[in-house]
Amino acid sequence: MAGRGRLSNLDLLPEEARDDVLWAIAELNKRERTQADIHFELNDRLEAKGIETISRSAFNRKAMRLAKRSMQLEERRHIYAGIAERLTPEEIGNADLVLGEFLKTLLDELLDEDGIGTKGAMELARAYKDTVMAQRHSAELQEKAEARANAKLKKAVTEVTDVVRKAGVSDETMDEINRRLGIV
Repeated sequence: MAGRGRLSNLDLLPEEARDDVLWAIAELNKRERTQADIHFELNDRLEAKGIETISRSAFNRKAMRLAKRSMQLEERRHIYAGIAERLTPEEIGNADLVLGEFLKTLLDELLDEDGIGTKGAMELARAYKDTVMAQRHSAELQEKAEARANAKLKKAVTEVTDVVRKAGVSDETMDEINRRLGIV
């Protein structure tokens, strides 16, 4: 399994520069200022603390990695937003099965290629378990929210129905109103 790679100059900064690096990363993620402005201000902050500045190329490499990661996350967010409403509690159960089979196949392939050790396999299994648990928890919360919303709706409809009936609206008219509201 590959290691973490070579540490960048940003990674090698002393601990007292950590808050400045986190600030720069946050600024890059906001996408409100140019990379050059953020780099310049980061170096000003580092100089004020007596820390060696970061080269433009090192900062650019970090910015490019962040931009790539940010784009991937944004892409996933749009993909998941498109399918989120279709993931009913029943569908989540089916998705769990598909995900489980996919991960089993992936583990088999990685083990065959010696690309992952037993520790890596255990980490993937743990990630799968955590994903399934999170999906189930999310589905349970959604079901509870829907139940609360339905209870409030039924209470409101009952109250409105009582008021409308007292006003003399016929049962046929009330049935039509309920039908159009989808309450029937």
